[in-house]
Amino acid sequence: MIDHYTTLGLNSAATLADIKKAFRQKASVYHPDRNDALDAAAQFRAVQEAYDVLSDSDKRRAYDDNRRRSLLDDPLVTAQDIWRGYFDNCLNKI
Repeated sequence: MIDHYTTLGLNSAATLADIKKAFRQKASVYHPDRNDALDAAAQFRAVQEAYDVLSDSDKRRAYDDNRRRSLLDDPLVTAQDIWRGYFDNCLNKI
């Protein structure tokens, strides 16, 4: 999973103004017309994608939810919590 915050050099608490500022800075550095590096176009596209996701509140919320589940949660603990809740619910109905 690509970390859009890292792509823009930000943390997850960044404001929309921070995101716009970081995008402008990174876009000017990686723009293919200004940067002759072979991977400049790919990096520019990554910066554009990161900005597209993080600047839209709905996309950012979905991305943050998915990021939290993928990067922070331990799958084993999550599975245990799900099953524990399921069994507690079943036992309470008896």
